[in-house]
Amino acid sequence: MRTKRDKIIMGRPLIGITTDIKGEYLRLKHYYSDAIIKAGGVPLLIPISDNTFPAEIVNGLLIPGGADLDPFYYNETLMPQVKAVSRRRSDFELSLLKKVVGLRKPILGICYGMQLINVAFGGSLYQDVDPVRKKAPPRLSNGVELQVRVEINHRTGYHTIVITENRFLKKGKFSVNSTHHQAVKELGDSLVAFAYSPDNLVEAFYMKDYPFLVGVQWHPERLSDNELSLNFLKSFVEASVASK
Repeated sequence: MRTKRDKIIMGRPLIGITTDIKGEYLRLKHYYSDAIIKAGGVPLLIPISDNTFPAEIVNGLLIPGGADLDPFYYNETLMPQVKAVSRRRSDFELSLLKKVVGLRKPILGICYGMQLINVAFGGSLYQDVDPVRKKAPPRLSNGVELQVRVEINHRTGYHTIVITENRFLKKGKFSVNSTHHQAVKELGDSLVAFAYSPDNLVEAFYMKDYPFLVGVQWHPERLSDNELSLNFLKSFVEASVASK
């Protein structure tokens, strides 16, 4: 016999959200689960585990923000500015991502999550985007490009982006929040950029020939009262309904 709770969940997709880990505790900012509930989904927090997680039980996967992806994953030397998340977390998320892609279920990557997806498909990152050095050429160390010319501060505050033709977000110019110091350098295989900052950094991409695989550099979960962000999160949740 179904309980009242079962009836509430019925019809809503189960969205798996990966978590970080610190000491004895799993960590996830509440904005992600709050936003998924508001968009019509049921969040399931996925712990980092050395055991196999049954990817088939979720209808969609959200890889949230975090610190930095270790440049080990794209064959570069670690810069001093990089504060990498544990390889245990990244290894787990890369393995889970591969399984969910194999099931062709909807995937959303936010900030670090976007960067991890890009690297998973063979892309690379700028390890540190520093607006202070915008008039200086990029420095090289052991053949690694350490800086990129930028015109705005991506680490804090808001800036505009331009969204081009795509299936997931409305075209036009919009203001988004920005709290990152890494960015997409080379896009991974089959990934198509569809949003850019004024200084031409990639702010969003999708995967060709895939129902819903999108990465965004800003944080729509913190802007769930914003029409653009809420509609985008709803489109992710609705895509996940189809995979139930």
